[in-house]
Amino acid sequence: MADRATPGEVAEWSNALAWKASRGDEPLEGSNPSLSATPVLELVLVRHGPTESNETGRFQGRTDLPLSALGRAHARALAGALREQDLRRIYSSDLQRARETASAVAGAHAAPLVEDERLREFDFGSWEGLTWEDILAREPSLAGRARSAAGYYSPPGGESFDGVRRRVRAFLDDVIARGESPIAIVTHAGALHAFCAELELETTRFSPGGITRIAIYAGRARLRSLNDVAHLDSAS
Repeated sequence: MADRATPGEVAEWSNALAWKASRGDEPLEGSNPSLSATPVLELVLVRHGPTESNETGRFQGRTDLPLSALGRAHARALAGALREQDLRRIYSSDLQRARETASAVAGAHAAPLVEDERLREFDFGSWEGLTWEDILAREPSLAGRARSAAGYYSPPGGESFDGVRRRVRAFLDDVIARGESPIAIVTHAGALHAFCAELELETTRFSPGGITRIAIYAGRARLRSLNDVAHLDSAS
């Protein structure tokens, strides 16, 4: 790829560059000018296919559930949608629903599949297995907040959104330093909100099986697509 940074160049300035972008600071002085129009990293972010808990509106968090029949259909549709995508590596949460989805995608590629626990869903503590209505009954302070307002989550006995952001930030540091691009990342809604928060990008309620594409440039990140689900039309 033309103007691609070497791993050494990326490692030298990746942390300061990436997190200046996420915090809204000025672009890093002395950053490689040849990268101004070329992404340092292209991310294909995927939410796993649905489980039975997704279909009944229950928060599952660290509860390790397999894909439902619909989830397996979504995984096949994702594999088809990404079949022609050039991927250097595929990362996945180590939870079963993400691993099954990632395995379907990896089946169409020669790229290695790597599990990483930093891509797990929130630990929802005492919220696990509850619906949003159940949670609101226990946490009236959340009334008026959208179900997808992950930044306000702090489940008793579980993990705060800041905790999710810290592990996503550490993961991003590592993949930027590695310098491989493009890469696919199969993960969960909470982690997807954390990726967008770290890079100061628009967010949404992420659908199971949806695809979000992000390009990280020198000093900034840009959304190329957000929660694309067009490929799921034939899977429902």
